[in-house]
Amino acid sequence: MDEILEALQQPVLGTMNWSELLGDVTGLACVWLVARKHILNWPIGLLNNAFWFLTFWWSKLYGDATLQLVFAALGVYGWLEWARRDARENELPIRRTTRLEWAALLPVTAAATVLIWALLSRKTDSPVPVWDASVVSLSLAATYGQAKKLLESWWLWIAVDVLSIPLYVVRGLVPTAAVYALFLAMCIVGLRAWAGELRAQAAVPAAVAP
Repeated sequence: MDEILEALQQPVLGTMNWSELLGDVTGLACVWLVARKHILNWPIGLLNNAFWFLTFWWSKLYGDATLQLVFAALGVYGWLEWARRDARENELPIRRTTRLEWAALLPVTAAATVLIWALLSRKTDSPVPVWDASVVSLSLAATYGQAKKLLESWWLWIAVDVLSIPLYVVRGLVPTAAVYALFLAMCIVGLRAWAGELRAQAAVPAAVAP
């Protein structure tokens, strides 16, 4: 294991090591698959979590590193959720976030941000605890929405990308910041694709009504 970790820390291009490179590649593949509602986004996402856990931990972004562990657990849940519906040949439909879900998500996300900020400030040497905490909490909310195929999950991912790009530049993860810029563009494409499909779903009953 030590030899594997040492190999992943070896530089590839400039300051970029193998862990960051593999994390960036699997991250791009994951977002591309999510936009196409392909179930393989979940196992690819688990690989991404492993590589980025190491990348962020070594960069002292402890919130983002810990987030990868939570992502992995949520990834298993999302994978099972999508697979269970697919097995019944009843694909989980895209839908809007309900008022009740917003009423729960917004205060929980805000509280999580404050809690994680406090923990990072007091228990670690993180140089950017506020940004780190914000990315963590918004990412968790977005992952929940992704697992439920909520259209607004894309808006949450867009917010994560906007925060993450300058954060990773500050921490010297410039290639990963560039990948997040691509994520931002892909999220916009994914949002438009899901919105179009949602409109199509809504039009079906009207089309078949007598």
